[in-house]
Amino acid sequence: MLPKELNELITRTDRGAPMGEFMRRYWLPAFLSEEIPEPDSPPIQVRLLGEELVAFRDSQGRVGLLDEHCSHRGTSLFYGRNEECGLRCIYHGWKYDVEGRVLDTPAEPAGSTFKDRVRHTAYPCREVGEMIFAYMGTGEPPEFPAYEFLMVPGEYRHIGKIHHECNYLQGNEGNIDPVHLSFLHAFVPPPDGNGSADSYDIPGVSAMVSARSPDIDIEATDYGIRIYTLREVGDDRQYLRVTNFVYPNLSAFTGPTDDGYTVNWHVPVDDTHHCKYMITFSRSATLPREMMDKVLFSDELEPDYRLNRNRDNRYRQNREAMRWSFTGIGDAPGCCFPAQDVWVVEGEGPVQDRTQEHLSSTDKAIILMRKLLLRAVQEVQEGKEAPHVVRAPSANGFPQLVVLSEEIPSTADHRAHVRARIDERRKQASAQPALKA
Repeated sequence: MLPKELNELITRTDRGAPMGEFMRRYWLPAFLSEEIPEPDSPPIQVRLLGEELVAFRDSQGRVGLLDEHCSHRGTSLFYGRNEECGLRCIYHGWKYDVEGRVLDTPAEPAGSTFKDRVRHTAYPCREVGEMIFAYMGTGEPPEFPAYEFLMVPGEYRHIGKIHHECNYLQGNEGNIDPVHLSFLHAFVPPPDGNGSADSYDIPGVSAMVSARSPDIDIEATDYGIRIYTLREVGDDRQYLRVTNFVYPNLSAFTGPTDDGYTVNWHVPVDDTHHCKYMITFSRSATLPREMMDKVLFSDELEPDYRLNRNRDNRYRQNREAMRWSFTGIGDAPGCCFPAQDVWVVEGEGPVQDRTQEHLSSTDKAIILMRKLLLRAVQEVQEGKEAPHVVRAPSANGFPQLVVLSEEIPSTADHRAHVRARIDERRKQASAQPALKA
């Protein structure tokens, strides 16, 4: 249970709200590059952390993210003209560049310097990994985090985006709940009896179906939380799954690639909506867009980044399919896990009332994440640096962010096993040229 005042504190992200000010200390995904693909293409509306914004790509390909409302009389720049390296309001012709400078006020008298005394709200942007990131905080932006999943060549990465009708925290908490994989995403043996949980050849699925009460170990790290989930699989073996919560609002876990992992980045649109950016990468294999879209979304993602399974159609749950699918949400085994996740978090309400919950022993990662976030918010309010904000280029690497899904001996020390992997990665990183964000 979380008291009402703390639930409000951890979920409200508008400007001026403590959690909102905390979020603004980080580079956050704002939208996908494909949403404004060409120079001088039409601008788009962006709502982020409760702010109404407009984005455009100017004639030189630079991306601007501005307050949507014109500094003159407040009308919407979304309807403006994107032309000649600026966005021009169609009310009185005021024109802005990507940094918020007023380039032109054509109705003013010749020689007027009025435009030089006005500065429109604009946020710094970085285009990395087919995504546009924004820094909405005060002061000098930190180093852009050189996460491995953003630094690989584009053909080794797949990006997806799903709009959710609920608060960002509900998505975050779902990601770090290891037990739900044994239920929400599970499918059962065929009704003819010719299969069993052990017959599925997807790595880890057999263990998650057959061992529904795993051992969970957690530890706080410099970037957030490392979560170890252990399931006995027989013959003195155990299945180890290592996942992570990363400040301020993302998680890393095993995905559909053998040599890489997936990240879910839950970004507040406002207090009752958020977008999940799903980033999957491989270190050794290309990830064709069409193939990955099929694997992840099963042709159920609409052009507006909403799933066509939603509350209005009961997420197209098929109770007949519950003979083989635990939820009946999805038309084939393993189909559209994101739809199952959307159903869960939207079903908790626009903002979950955590005063009514009863957390159990399996929720230890969720409990720790809340404590860490609340502590970090307080420290930012006290003028301290937010955790996992990188200021020095020499510190902009994350070999300690390890994601695993593999069998190890039952007698093995899982923490020592992961420390050895981290040491390997540090040696590899020191032998390679630094990645540039």
